[in-house]
Amino acid sequence: MDSENYQRYQTTMVSTYYPDTSFLDYLVMPDGTEQSYSSDLLTMLLSGKVFIVNSRRRNGLILFKRYHAEFAGPGAAVGGDYDRDCRGALPIGNLSLLNTESHEERQKAYLIRRQWIRLIKQITENQVPGQRIQKILDQFEQYFPAEMVAQLPDEAFALLVGVIPQTVAILRRMSSEEESNFDD
Repeated sequence: MDSENYQRYQTTMVSTYYPDTSFLDYLVMPDGTEQSYSSDLLTMLLSGKVFIVNSRRRNGLILFKRYHAEFAGPGAAVGGDYDRDCRGALPIGNLSLLNTESHEERQKAYLIRRQWIRLIKQITENQVPGQRIQKILDQFEQYFPAEMVAQLPDEAFALLVGVIPQTVAILRRMSSEEESNFDD
């Protein structure tokens, strides 16, 4: 490769590096508003106490870790030692966290949390980024209203399935254009 080609390739590279002061300090919602997640919810999760996402509601949490995100749906344990590395939390639905009453209740909640992690793991095993995004969006839309899913930021889905946020935005835009063409 000669130096002219090398320079051309260098100028076209796109950085996907997110520094420690990344978008986890705030997320830009699809409507353009910024939402902060240095909240009481994060303080609660980092307190060391274990909570359970209420299984009687359609609610959950996207927990942002350093390089990825995890989804804790209804019945899942959150907080405690399990989420000491949590850097942000995005509530979905009408979030309700319950205190754990017994050791057995905590054990069951940890097993449910593992099931939610396995579901996301199955999605991320697909090597095609667009298919991972589509699958996670489909899963969320099966459980939550489509309008609610549409309001979740691209960054959240990107960190759940290991893609860059721009890829999520492109796929969402293409899907909405297809739907509007179908409606015509």
